[in-house]
Amino acid sequence: MTAADVLSVLAVLRRAEADVWIGGGWGVDALVGEQTRPHRDLDLMHRAEQEPAVVAALAAAGFAETLDWRPVRFVMAEPRGRELDLHPLVFAADGSAVQASPDPERPFRYPASCFTTGTIRGTTVPCLSAEQQVHFHQGYEPAGHDLHDMAQLRRVFGITTHF
Repeated sequence: MTAADVLSVLAVLRRAEADVWIGGGWGVDALVGEQTRPHRDLDLMHRAEQEPAVVAALAAAGFAETLDWRPVRFVMAEPRGRELDLHPLVFAADGSAVQASPDPERPFRYPASCFTTGTIRGTTVPCLSAEQQVHFHQGYEPAGHDLHDMAQLRRVFGITTHF
């Protein structure tokens, strides 16, 4: 997934008037303002009530569902190999959101302050905050790309990470 691919997908979703935020590796790179490593996919959070518009817009752009773990997440991919990992969020009146998790008693929580912006190739893009990225990188054994991403957040923001 290249920077041009990310911007192309965001343009498709913007035309569909869908609100999305970049997470994962591309979210970290958006926060740092530069691509720091190759990316296999693009993680996107979206408003659950906008999911029909998100799916329709992506389908019109050549993406098809390849994995359905709703309500937690689902994946769409296209023949060239671009893959999107989509996470539906239910927003509260205060701007915070929750995402279902495999454990229904412990949903993923997104404070209103975690919805911010970064840049990809000089273009402002919606993404998750550095603090939220650190929060989501807890509770599992990190892979090499996780170690890299947390090192980027420490380098640019001077924040503490647990690995």
